[in-house]
Amino acid sequence: MRKLLPTMLLCLLALPAISQEKQPSDNPLSAFTKRVYGFQKGILLRSAEKMPEEDYNFKPTETVRSYGQIIGHLADAQYLFCSKVLDEKNPEPKIEQTKTSKADLIAALKTAFAYCDKAYDGMTDASGGQIVKLFGTDTPKLGVLNFNNVHNMEHYGNLVTYMRIKGIVPPTSEQGQMPAPKQEKPESQPKK
Repeated sequence: MRKLLPTMLLCLLALPAISQEKQPSDNPLSAFTKRVYGFQKGILLRSAEKMPEEDYNFKPTETVRSYGQIIGHLADAQYLFCSKVLDEKNPEPKIEQTKTSKADLIAALKTAFAYCDKAYDGMTDASGGQIVKLFGTDTPKLGVLNFNNVHNMEHYGNLVTYMRIKGIVPPTSEQGQMPAPKQEKPESQPKK
């Protein structure tokens, strides 16, 4: 529950930025899921770029992943989830275990996102209902992509904490990066 609440809060904060565009009427579910993913790709790549190379080994305590390991884990996860949607065998590149430099991890994350782009780009509301196995459970393909989005935001929360500890402003807190929620005009009071 401790991890779920911050993840849900981050998703709610991201909602105004994601929902700015009008939903297309033919595939609103898959289009929205793809927009969430596109937003996350941007903030995760900026997070990877913002942390200095010397802090890629940083971890607040020995029992957690380092910053670089989280970036590697996120890259590996893109293959895990999107291979299910693409009906392909997971290539399991083991990026978290094999890459340590900032440049290598950023390149691996970009390549992983390019792999996942195919899954999101090819998704429709109809194909999103096709069932695949995810962690031994029957899951609709659109559910797999949504699980990937939630997983991405969970670990973005980790990255935010690490950046804050190092005095770095996370991408979603940068001036002008998150649009202000639309203000509704107050209803006029009825005259008495």
